Amino acid sequence: MRYWWVNQNRTYRHEVEGGYPWSPKRKANGGVNLFYESMREVTPGDIVLSFADTRVLAIGIAHSHCYECPKPVEFGSAGMNWDTVGWKVEVRFTELQDRVRPAEYIDMLRSHLPERYSPLLQDGRGSPVIYLTEMPPPLFKVLSQLIGREAQHAHEVAESSTEAEVAGEIPSRDFSTWEDYVRDTIAHDATLTETQRQAVIQARSGQGIFRQRVSVVERHCRVIGVSNHEYLRASHRKPWRDSTNEQRIDGENGLLLTPSIDHLFDRGFIGFEGSGALVISPVAHKPSLQKMGVRTSERVNVGAFSEGQRRYLEWHQEYVFLESQRGGVRSRIPAVHNMER
Repeated sequence: MRYWWVNQNRTYRHEVEGGYPWSPKRKANGGVNLFYESMREVTPGDIVLSFADTRVLAIGIAHSHCYECPKPVEFGSAGMNWDTVGWKVEVRFTELQDRVRPAEYIDMLRSHLPERYSPLLQDGRGSPVIYLTEMPPPLFKVLSQLIGREAQHAHEVAESSTEAEVAGEIPSRDFSTWEDYVRDTIAHDATLTETQRQAVIQARSGQGIFRQRVSVVERHCRVIGVSNHEYLRASHRKPWRDSTNEQRIDGENGLLLTPSIDHLFDRGFIGFEGSGALVISPVAHKPSLQKMGVRTSERVNVGAFSEGQRRYLEWHQEYVFLESQRGGVRSRIPAVHNMER
């Protein structure tokens, strides 16, 4: 179990009532924001404290890993400069009756603040550059004591539950609404012929010309080895919803995968390097992966990919795979930069 601090401020009401934190994937200038990247490290069963208006206002338990999601429409004008696509984590928040103002207890908290990336400044005010950051257990323990029974109850529930017990279904509405909007845009695109339009739309479900083109460059599921195409899905390396029309039907943007491996790849629990090395997300539940056919106790190479395939895999590693980055290097430590929340 890990402990997280989220600064919600202008989006507090939407996120707590909706049961989620949401962040863009990138800063307004396109750069990496590691306090957004922290979203990719959250695991079901983790505890999240919500901070807004100088107080800890709610506590929650994460019920999902991070997943790609459009910016919530309820945000309205909040975050007008944010990307329209970002990260979302399902968290069941409970608003607190005892709303602690950390500045009033900073003498108790100061010695437990981390030297780097602290959610609080030395005077107890919330750090203006933080969105989501990890709290050291000693800091959470003191805050939990200050909050009282509500925090202690949440911790007991999270501690007594396994990840499988607490994990919930990812709401399909986020994906379907987003992809339905893209599909409707394609359906009314006057620059496409009817044949092109149908090919692009069919590619959404891995059918039509996209599947045919993938089958030319991929013969079997690289992870499990199943070669009977009746049991395989044509999966996009760069998701259909994020691709251009040309990329949506590009055979090099596809893999033939069994349904279980397709799910793991699409959700970012596994990925592939251009050399063919299989990579496993640090938040993935390895016993489950093994039952699904992924060998987790040894290095696995599924065979090298072409240059075109590698470009799509690099996009998957950067924007889908569940592991945070710092300056292009995989890391679990966020770096400081300004943000607007």
